Amino acid sequence: MLKVLLVDDEMYVRKGMHELINWDELHMEIIGEAENGLEALNMVECLQPDVVITDIRMPILDGLELIRAVEKLPHLEPVFIIISGYHDFKYAQQAIKYGVHDYILKPIDDEEMTATLQKSAQMICNKRKHILLAEEQACSIMLVDIIKGQVRKEDEHRYAEVLGINRKSSLLMALIELQTGLDKRKVTIEQLREALHALEDDYSTMFVIEQQRGRFRLLLLWNEHEYDGENPVLRDKLLGIHLALSDRLKLDIGLYAGTLVKELGDVPQSNQEAEEAARHKFAEEGGVVQYAEIRDKPLYVFNVYQDEVDQLILSLEEGNRPAYHKIVEDKFKLFQVNRFSPQAVTGSLMRSITGILAVAKEMGGNDEGLQQLKELAQQSHEGWNLRLLKDAFLIALEEAENYISLLRSEQSKGDIHKIKRYIDAHYTENISLKSIAALFYMNPVYLGRLFRKSYNFYFNEYLLSLRIQEAKKLLRQTDLRMYEVAARVGFQNADYFVTQFEKLVKFSPTEYRNRIKGNDQRGAR
Repeated sequence: MLKVLLVDDEMYVRKGMHELINWDELHMEIIGEAENGLEALNMVECLQPDVVITDIRMPILDGLELIRAVEKLPHLEPVFIIISGYHDFKYAQQAIKYGVHDYILKPIDDEEMTATLQKSAQMICNKRKHILLAEEQACSIMLVDIIKGQVRKEDEHRYAEVLGINRKSSLLMALIELQTGLDKRKVTIEQLREALHALEDDYSTMFVIEQQRGRFRLLLLWNEHEYDGENPVLRDKLLGIHLALSDRLKLDIGLYAGTLVKELGDVPQSNQEAEEAARHKFAEEGGVVQYAEIRDKPLYVFNVYQDEVDQLILSLEEGNRPAYHKIVEDKFKLFQVNRFSPQAVTGSLMRSITGILAVAKEMGGNDEGLQQLKELAQQSHEGWNLRLLKDAFLIALEEAENYISLLRSEQSKGDIHKIKRYIDAHYTENISLKSIAALFYMNPVYLGRLFRKSYNFYFNEYLLSLRIQEAKKLLRQTDLRMYEVAARVGFQNADYFVTQFEKLVKFSPTEYRNRIKGNDQRGAR
């Protein structure tokens, strides 16, 4: 709410202003009234109003003298609105020279006054934004200098004064990481500052700058008597910040803190410790990692062995989703229990991804069919926690499973076409489903099912059809005996040939030939 001071020697004018304007709608409140300029001057110093509405002619100290006097006061720049009678019009115009925002003639029109107050409020808001922006820019530049250790010893007191660092303050650097995974939602520095500002109290002040998208550096000022680097209260405070930011931003948050330092020149050390704490994010639970808790804990920096990758790829090729889900669950538990570094986790996943891409390529596929894996391979470990990484990896594996299944299906179609062409060329020979399956390195049962699915014929039906069609041709065009025809079309037994011919043609081979000859004789007559 903006604070308003009313200054007029006529009481009914002041009381009328209360009733004339809807102050709540304007987000303003009247904080005081004065009968003359001198009383108003004292109230301006005490109450520090944002807007002063004043008459021109008043006893003791008139409106213009009040404005001149306020201009000399340090750190006070209220907006002045003058109200005056018609006969004071020229007098009121002179007030513009002193920076008066506007003047309104009596009797006061409520719409005119409301519009003037709205313009005043907007002007105050814009001015405060510019001041705040300038302060934030200055603080950001100073923070970068402090973090990089670029502050000269003789300038430390000036930096401390601007940032509000006193002798009782301890300093701590932390990294804030927005863990969005593949969901790159944008959180602005203003949103983060607003969220952190709500968490400040009598013992802590926070400054934040953006390091890169989704990653911020935080400088915390602590009251020396209230917080100690070894005190659990500090841990509780960091947990509170983590919880509040996660809830406010609706995101997973990583908070990695260095240790408390006393000197401005030691802030780079605390910052390096925060960076080291961030390297342990996959090894620690909860999202908050303090350097004091991990400084003596080693990190595993190697990735997994090839046989573990082979097991994953085998279950993926077989389409055994429960199996590779379990392998991934076990793998990610291993990452945490064995304290894998982010680089080791990334290296492990990359080895698996590379192996899967190679399988797809061998089957005639390409990267375009594995978009999820491809995108995951291009990610760094920043902006991720183990849960997000595991979920994204499983989704990518399921996509890979479906793609490999599709490639296998297309590959099988290619193989079955080759097999059909082979049958068409060799059906007169002594071939069988078993012999062809062996020739093409396939399981005979699987080949039989695949042939039936592809051509809507059983293998034996198709082979018999080819042989009978060829037998009919030989019966029409030659005088070969039945056993010779049978042998020519691939039957080892003439009786079996006759039986199969009758079943398919409804005539015996002899009857078929005789019918053809009979038709020819009738045609000749």
